[in-house]
Amino acid sequence: MTGLSTKSIELPEDALAALKRASYRDLVLYSTPKERSAIDLSENTNLWGAPPSALRTLRATIDESVSRYPTAFEPELRQALATYVGVSPDMIVTGCGSDDVLDSTIRAFAEPGDVLCLPAPSFSMIPVFARTNGLVPIEVPLTAQLDADVEAMLETGARITYLCSPNNPTGEAFSRETVERIVREAAGLVIIDQAYVEFGGDSFIDLVSDGRPVLVTRTLSKAFGLAGLRVGYGIGSPEIVGEIMKARGPYKVSAVAERAAIGVLENDRAWVAERVAEVVANRARFRQELSLRGITSLPSAGNFVLIPVRGCAAIAAGMARLGIGVRALPSLPGIGDAVRVGIGPWDLMERCLEALGTVA
Repeated sequence: MTGLSTKSIELPEDALAALKRASYRDLVLYSTPKERSAIDLSENTNLWGAPPSALRTLRATIDESVSRYPTAFEPELRQALATYVGVSPDMIVTGCGSDDVLDSTIRAFAEPGDVLCLPAPSFSMIPVFARTNGLVPIEVPLTAQLDADVEAMLETGARITYLCSPNNPTGEAFSRETVERIVREAAGLVIIDQAYVEFGGDSFIDLVSDGRPVLVTRTLSKAFGLAGLRVGYGIGSPEIVGEIMKARGPYKVSAVAERAAIGVLENDRAWVAERVAEVVANRARFRQELSLRGITSLPSAGNFVLIPVRGCAAIAAGMARLGIGVRALPSLPGIGDAVRVGIGPWDLMERCLEALGTVA
């Protein structure tokens, strides 16, 4: 009997290169700071921590939730989310963060070679999702008022048009007139990413029922304090939701995450509302303090503030040395270098102001 050979197989030098997908060639991994700062204001999460009921649920269910599969498409969570936003459960699709819902939606409604249109700057993962699904992303600069450029976006004839309102990283909420016109006149599906809507701007859930193909996406990672559990959702017609669920597949939300999310939706909405109110108040106060120091910041409807500043990488590095984490965003279209600062309890914002005054 012949044994297994231990001789390594030698492939031609360019064999692996030939196997790689051309559309992936220029993609780079999403980057996060190598080390977390003592005060991390870089991620736009809830800086007050997790809601009380989520912590109770985790302690109570962790043993029974780990060894078995979760439900395939999270019916109880979809019901809780439907009650929260005021729609029927068949209009809700969930996922492993809203990223998962966005990726699945692109895969469900576009073929390779189709165009996806988005504003610039906006959520940095959207061009990545477009390319990994074989689409061609077209980025359209924002207007001088930081609104979406309706005419330019419509001219692309995109199969999928993406809007983020409030927009990350600028913070500006798009006008209802802008969004309604894009929904009315776009050639294909319109995705409205509302990850930050609890903090400001119009809700566009009403647009999912006007007969046009629209999906609104949201998350429990921001206002709801569950970023580590990765729970996102989309709101659309039952037909749109059904197609996304096909593309998404089963078991994308863990049993632990589902139970914690339901607990928060049923028991901690007042806690979430209190934290949101603190964010809104501290956001205004933070911008006022920046202004008093001669530092310009952009208006924001999110839980963060964008500060245009030269040499953003050096400033972020300097603040990291002082224990404050912020997000450096170089060469943003129409803005230039900037740092993005998440808003949290005021004592953290005071520390941030002190550090910024040292390095800016």
